[in-house]
Amino acid sequence: MKRIGVLSDTHGFVPPQVYDFFKDCDELWHAGDIGWGVLEDLQKFKPVRAVYGNTDDHVLRFEAPKTQMFDCEGLRVIMTHIGGWPGHYPKEVKQLLVNEKPDIFVCGHSHILRVMYDSELELLHINPGAAGRVGFHKVATLVRFVVDGEPKEMEVLDFDKSY
Repeated sequence: MKRIGVLSDTHGFVPPQVYDFFKDCDELWHAGDIGWGVLEDLQKFKPVRAVYGNTDDHVLRFEAPKTQMFDCEGLRVIMTHIGGWPGHYPKEVKQLLVNEKPDIFVCGHSHILRVMYDSELELLHINPGAAGRVGFHKVATLVRFVVDGEPKEMEVLDFDKSY
């Protein structure tokens, strides 16, 4: 069993809520648009898997790949920044999902929280929304859950991004 914290679109700012909401998590997954200094701060707190986003510079692109594919407690996970959502995946993302058949697909970019089951591809789609201050979203969001044979105990924290 693993406790996972998922965030995206921090754009150079780690809100203090991250440290409390993710304190019992075993690892964090960051779905891109990380921003300067964030990866280092998060890595001091918890183990982090991350992908770079469209606004991340060459330094972050060296530290984090465009796409991550890994296993978590027997489940196949794919994470990338620009991933769309069920029925609206970019062509190359849809092909990757069809070929690799993940159990969980994590993406960011839209700043819109979406946790939904894709019955066509038989996967759990997670977009944690945006955790940072930059962007059109009014509410910042974080997602945490447990992987224990399947994803369970899904929880969302939302808070005003302008505190």
